[in-house]
Amino acid sequence: MKKQKFTYEKSGVNIGTANNFVKFLSNISSKNKGKKKFNNIGGFGSISNIPKKFKRPKIVACTDGVGTKIEIANALNKYDTIGIDLVAMSVNDLIVQGAKPLLFLDYISINKINLKKLKSIIKGITKGCKISLCELVGGETAEMPGTYEKGKFDIAGFAVGVVDEKKILDKKNIKKNDLVLALPSSGIHSNGYSLVRYVLNKKKINLKNNKFLKKELLKPTKIYVKEVLNLIDKKLINACANITGGGLEDNIKRVIPEGLKANIDLNKIKTKKIFSWLKQNNIGNKEMLKTFNCGVGFCLIISPKNLTIVKKFFTKEYKPYIIGKIIPGKSKVKLNGKIDWS
Repeated sequence: MKKQKFTYEKSGVNIGTANNFVKFLSNISSKNKGKKKFNNIGGFGSISNIPKKFKRPKIVACTDGVGTKIEIANALNKYDTIGIDLVAMSVNDLIVQGAKPLLFLDYISINKINLKKLKSIIKGITKGCKISLCELVGGETAEMPGTYEKGKFDIAGFAVGVVDEKKILDKKNIKKNDLVLALPSSGIHSNGYSLVRYVLNKKKINLKNNKFLKKELLKPTKIYVKEVLNLIDKKLINACANITGGGLEDNIKRVIPEGLKANIDLNKIKTKKIFSWLKQNNIGNKEMLKTFNCGVGFCLIISPKNLTIVKKFFTKEYKPYIIGKIIPGKSKVKLNGKIDWS
């Protein structure tokens, strides 16, 4: 009897399919590289230049994923927007330090390589990089049968940026009587989806038959890079905060110095329909504020004299508005009032 030969492919890993995906990535990189001198997709590492305009450059690095928003993409079989989310989650953190995003890498781990699915994800990542003014320089795709169930996958992103030492946004820039501005979110962004899915499950909601939720739950995270970098370049903001997991309070307190606090008026927050829908599903005010951005995707802390000119840098949809003020205090953040969910 002829002995059966064991192969990597029989174990569930197809190197040939993976190589075809690398070729696809290389073609995308070639089309989008612009003035980039190096192209190392498919190599062991990527080489990139540090822009010459920085006199004392400091490197800033961030990493993140999109959480269980992936399961919404799986449920709707729609993967062209979560790549934008992946980029947004890292680059929106970079700009909090004042850094310009330079490059981005992705990591995709999946049960079995599905070229159509992966290409759709990568196209979203490429779009996110274009919006963020950075380059997709490489990544890794791991086919992991046995670790992930059929059709399941996860993605992670890694962003590197650079900031001139003199332009680093620091807590010490914040002064008494500075204003706290809210920048509207595009929706839920990429936080709180385990709770969203819990509600869908408990309410037995068929996502595919609900036009409102189909549209809202896969809306890509707003990328604030262009607007915020322009404000930093003009020295119009003192600090900023990306409102992600933990909500307004937990994220704003990360940038407030000792001896001061952000006095936030929740009555002024302009929430969105998707958050009103969530609130109606037996979620308390405290839980909403801790889990979701509730309509505020990013915050700016500015001098009052700069308010009028700061607003000019944004479109009507993402126009900043005042939600608080910096006052003396020990608690760093004080939430007052109540959001109108209607």
